[in-house]
Amino acid sequence: MNKLTKAEEEIMHIIWEIAPCTVSDIRSYIVEQLGQPKPPHSTISTIVRILDDKKGFLKHTAYGRTFVYEPAVSKAEYSRQSVQALVRDYFGGSMNRLVSFLVKEEDLNLGELNELLDKLEEE
Repeated sequence: MNKLTKAEEEIMHIIWEIAPCTVSDIRSYIVEQLGQPKPPHSTISTIVRILDDKKGFLKHTAYGRTFVYEPAVSKAEYSRQSVQALVRDYFGGSMNRLVSFLVKEEDLNLGELNELLDKLEEE
């Protein structure tokens, strides 16, 4: 699976939230939901075309000159691949090293760790 740039990932999060959608829908979401200035149509269109044509993250249906986009890759699948890459690239492929790092950095406390263990035992 291809890696996404920060801008591409931000657009994918929007599409996962509102799909199916057009470039105009994405621009409106950025203004109305994120409170940011409306980006140029050409900027969003370029990013979406890369996600569709080159990286395979999107699929589209054409209605005349209007394209309606939907994810070709689910958010869960992208999340799984991203975590696997993080563990592989920064923790030598070891989930134990990742968890140990989170505990040492105090991003994960003992109570949360025990909750995770309980969930794993249930499954």
